Amino acid sequence: MAGASVIDSYVGELDGRLRGPAAAKADLLAEARDSLDDAAERHRDHGLSAEEAERRAVEEFGPLTAVVPGYQGELAAAHAATMLRTLMVLIPLTNVVWELNRMFWIGPWPSFPGTPTPAWYKVVSQANGYVPWVITAGAAGSLLVGRLLSRRGVGGMALGRLAAAVAVTCVGFAIVLNLAVITGTAVLDAPRLLMPAPVMAATLLFYVVFFRVGLLAKRCLALSAV
Repeated sequence: MAGASVIDSYVGELDGRLRGPAAAKADLLAEARDSLDDAAERHRDHGLSAEEAERRAVEEFGPLTAVVPGYQGELAAAHAATMLRTLMVLIPLTNVVWELNRMFWIGPWPSFPGTPTPAWYKVVSQANGYVPWVITAGAAGSLLVGRLLSRRGVGGMALGRLAAAVAVTCVGFAIVLNLAVITGTAVLDAPRLLMPAPVMAATLLFYVVFFRVGLLAKRCLALSAV
């Protein structure tokens, strides 16, 4: 950039190499600029020219090849935390929306006509009902473990990959159980799948949330790539 100072050029190139949440990235760049400005000011106080002071500050801050990995790790960890909080909130909230619609429009589930409910279907359907709360606990636990690992020196890249693995596992498990219930219901009493429109919409919302979390997990992996 024509007319840019040494610090401006350095921060601009750092900006171009980092990927991640905009707010977290802006904070990191602001911190870097503040550190560089403070260092340049100290060098000017010792008699260096403005340009030479900035050049010395940049040299002391470190080459981008050394600085970028650490900053990128922080951005990966920030995105991972956001993804886990999204998982922790949206999955149980969507489940509550579905249950409220089901209670209002359908009420208690009637028994299957002509045959006792198979034991395997009871197990799968009950497990499917517990999944949102298991996911909530898993996401909350992952946030806590991530903070503990961070304090022990585990890098943001590794934390990002771990969070993505947790999200993919949770969503994959939820989808498998949900599809198992749908398939079992289709075998035992297919007309029951024709639920009222609000309940169908709430079911669709579940899959929209799953898809959203999947995209967040994919981005988490991309940001955590070495």
